[in-house]
Amino acid sequence: AVRCDVLLDIIDANDNVPEVTLTSQSSKVLEDAPNGTVVVLFSVEDKDSAQNGQVQCQISNNLPFRLDSTLRNYYELQIDQPLDRENTSSYDMTITCTDSGIPPLSSEATVRVEVTDVNDNAPRFLHPSYTANVVENNVIGASILRLNAIDPDAGHNARLKFYFLEPALQGTQASSYVSINSTSGVIFAERSFDYEQLKHFRVQVQVQDCGVPPLTSNVAVDVVILDQNDNAPVIVSPLPEYGSTVMETISRFAEPGYLVLKLSAIDADNGQNSLLSFQIYQATHHDLFTISPETGEIWITRRIMSRDASKQRLVIVVKDSGSPPLSASVTILLTVAGGHSQTFSSINSVTENTGFTLDLSFSLVIILGITSSVLFVILVILGFIVHRNRQGLGGQRCSLCVCCCFGAGASLNGIQKASRSLQIPPNYVEVFGGDPLSQRFRYESCSTLQSTNAKACGQPADNHYVQREFFRKGKPEKGSLDNCSSTVSNEVKQPNA
Repeated sequence: AVRCDVLLDIIDANDNVPEVTLTSQSSKVLEDAPNGTVVVLFSVEDKDSAQNGQVQCQISNNLPFRLDSTLRNYYELQIDQPLDRENTSSYDMTITCTDSGIPPLSSEATVRVEVTDVNDNAPRFLHPSYTANVVENNVIGASILRLNAIDPDAGHNARLKFYFLEPALQGTQASSYVSINSTSGVIFAERSFDYEQLKHFRVQVQVQDCGVPPLTSNVAVDVVILDQNDNAPVIVSPLPEYGSTVMETISRFAEPGYLVLKLSAIDADNGQNSLLSFQIYQATHHDLFTISPETGEIWITRRIMSRDASKQRLVIVVKDSGSPPLSASVTILLTVAGGHSQTFSSINSVTENTGFTLDLSFSLVIILGITSSVLFVILVILGFIVHRNRQGLGGQRCSLCVCCCFGAGASLNGIQKASRSLQIPPNYVEVFGGDPLSQRFRYESCSTLQSTNAKACGQPADNHYVQREFFRKGKPEKGSLDNCSSTVSNEVKQPNA
């Protein structure tokens, strides 16, 4: 028998797909891991031989990873680009392994890579600044503002806390004005604000995460106190003299349009709450006065008549434009001076009867009558005194040549008796009477052919004056002069003749 060895060479057929073995189905990596960091290890096995057993692996493009094979059929998934968890927190990758057979066979494996957060982002507020509007007289503890901040990080790195950055505000701790919830960022009022004392203040708020190291961010918060109509108007001019009453005087002859006075008022509030208007609330005669609502000027609208009261009472109300409106009032007592009547009022009795008046015309008539009577009595007394003085001095005046003769015969007899008792020298006599002036007189007597009555005259003993009077009246007749001389010598007997 013949024996022979037959060698059968079996040609491999590419009938086996590559098998991929992963060390883990998922993996975690820090987002700040450097390039080249190994994320996943896996191996590939193809039971075919030769060319059919040669395997190539790949992943999809546009991923921050790459495959690296240092040993045959062993692969490493490495980081090829920086990772950012805030952009992509995980990657699901498909690894495709293909042999070199004809036709080639391939297999796939899926791996999940999770990017672990790192505190690489600081928290930030949603707005660059905040404004809190608080109406004054607010409730203590009321919420006035909520701050919103975010942190792109995750987990513990995204936990935020809020603080006031400035420890003091206008010399006072900020906590005495406002407080903040460190977790929620809500700001609360710690006092009731007064717009007239504090209109605005600013605080700095800081937000901080809980990462290691912690990151922070700051923001300015403006707290604006809004005005509330809580202040009534105050009248500053004119100032009331008695409580809320102003005393003024006007002339009865004031013309229409005459400015009586101007009221001035202020309101501590602001804006619409401080807009003031004036009005006449009460008046003795409503048609006699008017007031400007804006300026507070009071004018007379018509002439003051005699029938109008001598005291005019005005109640002026000044009101603001707040809601609800607040007001203040002042009482003005106007005394009408001049004319036919005058009102006499006590300055300490503001509420006295305004209708009390005194009839000035009747008083003036009485005063004028009394004055006229007194003047008449004085004139009578003066006339009597002057008449008596003239009678006492009438018999002591004489002149050398010009005579003023007394018509009564008793006057001549008195002169003759006085001449005998005083022993008068011829033609004249000097008499020093009780008159302080101690004047010098000359006495003469004269008579005419037609009259038997003697006349005595007196002129100062001045020769020049006598001569002037002599020639002015004309030269007397010779017979008259002779009779005058003979009368003196016959009727006035001198002791030494």
